[in-house]
Amino acid sequence: MNRVMLIGRFTAKPELRYTPSNVPFTRFSIAVNRAFSNQDGQREADFINIVAWRKQAETICNYFDKGNQIAIEGRLQTGSYDDKDGNKRYTTDVVLDQFHFIESKAQRAAYNAGGDSYSNPVPTEPVSPYDYQNAPVNDVSVENDPFADFGDSVSIDDDFLD
Repeated sequence: MNRVMLIGRFTAKPELRYTPSNVPFTRFSIAVNRAFSNQDGQREADFINIVAWRKQAETICNYFDKGNQIAIEGRLQTGSYDDKDGNKRYTTDVVLDQFHFIESKAQRAAYNAGGDSYSNPVPTEPVSPYDYQNAPVNDVSVENDPFADFGDSVSIDDDFLD
């Protein structure tokens, strides 16, 4: 199985390009925060390269800008090429299958207008997508919680997973 799911922020505005046969595509990278802090207490990020094709590439280039948040689902693809000096270079990209807007249009506009920060900043600690009650205002919202009338909470003992 080759599946990748990421949530991150654009490191630059994506640019739409075309293959010689006129197929639209875009290559961009997103910064994905690590779930832990380094020795200095700072959160580090990994920079992941993404490739999107056709209509998805057009949509991404039309609606996203540097710093906007996106959820990506795709597959890993490796490749290689010879650079201008004849050295073999290896690549690893996520080929996009699906993407999701994480922020509202207003939040994206506020980020783009304000430079590097929101009026309601994103928390530094990650929030589980299943933690609806503690989710920040600018995170994914759930308008109709399908589990609201489910009843008691479910607890799974760690020994159950072994």
